[in-house]
Amino acid sequence: MVVREQDDPDFFARVQEQNLLRQYDLLTNCIEIGLRGGPEAFDKYVLWALNHSAVANITQSAGRYREEPIYVGSHVPPHFKDVPNAMDRFFSFIHENWHYQNHPTLIPAYALWRLNWIHPFVEGNGRTARAACYYLICARSGGLLPGKKIVPERIRENRQPYYEALKVADRAWVDGHFGLEPLANYLSDLLKAQLRDED
Repeated sequence: MVVREQDDPDFFARVQEQNLLRQYDLLTNCIEIGLRGGPEAFDKYVLWALNHSAVANITQSAGRYREEPIYVGSHVPPHFKDVPNAMDRFFSFIHENWHYQNHPTLIPAYALWRLNWIHPFVEGNGRTARAACYYLICARSGGLLPGKKIVPERIRENRQPYYEALKVADRAWVDGHFGLEPLANYLSDLLKAQLRDED
């Protein structure tokens, strides 16, 4: 069964919000498992589970890579046949650079940007990317981090700098390099606010 927004916008919004709460609960479990399993614990099964919890009852493709074209504003994500390989390369990059410590939120910023760029799912890519980003922040920090309002919630409340930083990374990619510093700095500021437990 799928709830369609056009049929009942209020009910659809309620289902989305309940899904998000379940995703955050699952995210905590995934982080705790990841802390025991090391870098390779972050894999496609974690992302599939996080996506499924975010979009259950909203799409029948929950938790599966897309098998059709998708468009996001002016961005055209990779062809769906290229998604599995792009995701394999995504995970390889993260595993191979796990201990890169130049900037504490650079690897999470990469994950946040790259998942949005690949857009591997039919629905819930942003929610899944934000959850993956937070997983990496916590896992690379060595534990669940304090604060009542976590980074993904703070991104949802302050999206304009997020969108602008994604565009910077997109333009850099077209030019043949990474441009993740604005996104990493934005995440760093949100993380500091979380740790101070600001509202």
